[in-house]
Amino acid sequence: QVQLVESGGGLVQAGGSLRLSCAASGRTFSSYAMGWFRQAPGKEREFVAAIGWSAGSTYYAASVKGQFTISRDNAKNTVYLQMNSLKPEDTAVYYCAATNIAGSSYYTMRWAYPYWGQGTQVSVSS
Repeated sequence: QVQLVESGGGLVQAGGSLRLSCAASGRTFSSYAMGWFRQAPGKEREFVAAIGWSAGSTYYAASVKGQFTISRDNAKNTVYLQMNSLKPEDTAVYYCAATNIAGSSYYTMRWAYPYWGQGTQVSVSS
């Protein structure tokens, strides 16, 4: 079992930056791949970024590649999402999620993640 708690969301002007954090409970955090997803009002929850258990591999949605950076600190049981050059279309609730599924090709799939945080709101004003 993994429990996840996100923080770091808020209101920011377009062009600004935010860093989201996701703190995980449990002693086996380092064995999980971690993902960030987001859900805007009236839209489906979508994949944003993922990172393998060793932090050696990262994966991004095309819409955020070069703009967002995912990282993890296994000693702190925490995964981060650094978001730069934010745009109004980045406004959403951001969720972190954990999976121990075998196969990085699944990391972009919502169904691959059995553990989810409660979400943190990110609002970007124009």
